[in-house]
Amino acid sequence: MPIRYAIALLATLFCTAALAEVHEVKMLNRGASGPMVYEPDYLAIAPGDTVKFIATQPSHNAASLPGFLPDGAEPFKGRINEEVEVKFDVPGFYGIQCIPHLAMGMVMLIQVGDSPVSEAQIPASLPTRARQRFEQIVERVSSAY
Repeated sequence: MPIRYAIALLATLFCTAALAEVHEVKMLNRGASGPMVYEPDYLAIAPGDTVKFIATQPSHNAASLPGFLPDGAEPFKGRINEEVEVKFDVPGFYGIQCIPHLAMGMVMLIQVGDSPVSEAQIPASLPTRARQRFEQIVERVSSAY
């Protein structure tokens, strides 16, 4: 009997891993919504999913925004021109920035789990353009539901 339980546990673990998705985000100098953007600029993903930030055009990185992470989430920081994959396990809202282009509003929002996007707490201390982009993302996503 114990071997059956071990096999069932292993099967459950492999099934969970198989259900996790990898989402791709491009880092761009210019995209459909303007200059200095991530495409897409918003993702709603499940806990355990991975986001692959693709260095599509030069001079960009992807990094978590201090003060815009769920409690218990690990911050991350990719290098300039580096493709980076990040697994998001902790439910909540993650503000993502391109460090050299934060003031130009190069940000994106990742929602992990099912909380309404209207609950995202955008830090008031962000540069104006970054804060405005986050507000636009939240408004656009909220009005779509």
